[in-house]
Amino acid sequence: MTRVFGDPVDVWVTDGRPVRFVWRERLYTVRRVLEHWVTTRDWWREQQPESDVTGEREFWRVEATPEREIGVYELRYDAATDVWTLSRVWD
Repeated sequence: MTRVFGDPVDVWVTDGRPVRFVWRERLYTVRRVLEHWVTTRDWWREQQPESDVTGEREFWRVEATPEREIGVYELRYDAATDVWTLSRVWD
């Protein structure tokens, strides 16, 4: 089962990949990257479409754990705003 979130998260990146993140005041360590993809936002829906920001969003589906229990989490990085979000969690 998957749950959809939109919670902001703090993410540590090494060599361009997420290695740790904090969600709801808990530190998670990324054990493995399962998938990685990039999408382009709909530029015609933006408030300032003439800006130089690419509008790309990077998605990372990872296995991570705060302690011993491993879960699957989808992290989203928005290049336009430089913000990381936890978008999905699998049980």
